[in-house]
Amino acid sequence: MAPDLILFDGVCNLCSGVVQRIIGLDTAGRFRFASLQSEMGRQQLAAHGLQPADAGGPDSVILLPGSGGILLHSAAALGILRGLGGGWRILAGLGAVVPGGLRDAAYRWVARHRYRWFGQKNECWLPTPELRARFVG
Repeated sequence: MAPDLILFDGVCNLCSGVVQRIIGLDTAGRFRFASLQSEMGRQQLAAHGLQPADAGGPDSVILLPGSGGILLHSAAALGILRGLGGGWRILAGLGAVVPGGLRDAAYRWVARHRYRWFGQKNECWLPTPELRARFVG
């Protein structure tokens, strides 16, 4: 099975920090990463019928499971937690109890304010040479 691909906002400090945390927790190397701003990110969005973020498409974290499909908003976050296994899987199960509309509203609220609260970079975060193999595009 192909690895799961996480698309993230490469200029968002919160998103880049979350990706770094996932890398640290993902000892099995299940996840690969690409910024939404990268050519790979744009290709994946187009392949799933989505516009790039600068044209009104998704602007935070997206999960493309290796088994196929696409998860957006809170479903992506829960899918990532499940993929990390262990106690994170339990946390995902607890999160799944919350109705999807409420989860997504909270997710979009944080996403809408993330630049103000956490800041943003002028350029996408670049992984270290050791981590570069985990990034595509």
